[in-house]
Amino acid sequence: MYRWIVVLLMLALIGLQYRLWFGEANVREIIALKASISEQRQANEKLLERNRRLEAEVQDLKQGLAALEERARSEMGMIRKDETFIQLIEPRQ
Repeated sequence: MYRWIVVLLMLALIGLQYRLWFGEANVREIIALKASISEQRQANEKLLERNRRLEAEVQDLKQGLAALEERARSEMGMIRKDETFIQLIEPRQ
């Protein structure tokens, strides 16, 4: 009598272990999903920081001409009428 109970309990244990390691939501899949979630959160944080910087730049461009002038100077090489443009070229090594 006790042998059958032990055999049934062992079969139940084996069945549960099988489901744990190879079933639909197994341990390996859960670990992989947690890693994927972590990577996605890091990517989201980077994108949120980029969005904050862009929002600050947009607000700065909307409110003042100083940022607009700085951007024209740095990206387009524009200068004012009363300024002298000096370009420094580093020697080749």
